Amino acid sequence: MNLINQVPFPQRRQARGLEIRYERSFLLDLQQLESGAFCLIKQFVFAEFVGLNQLHDLPSLHKIGSSEIFYRFTLDRYFISLELTGQLVKFLRVVPIPEV
Repeated sequence: MNLINQVPFPQRRQARGLEIRYERSFLLDLQQLESGAFCLIKQFVFAEFVGLNQLHDLPSLHKIGSSEIFYRFTLDRYFISLELTGQLVKFLRVVPIPEV
């Protein structure tokens, strides 16, 4: 399954005045997930995300370090990282939360 070349997985889209982009690294990470996690994250990122009223409605949204543009949120057992600059939202990576 190659997400990068499939039409249902655009690398760029518009929603609520925001431009949403999906980095190649994010699409490759998504492709490597087990099927249950893949379906959950795909549904949220490509469908439900555009319906959020505010970015702060994301589950457990946190800044990454002292950066003003890099954030992460959790979905199930995964961290999803974002770059937020003006009206641009870039999905960067999706990685499993490390077990402690």
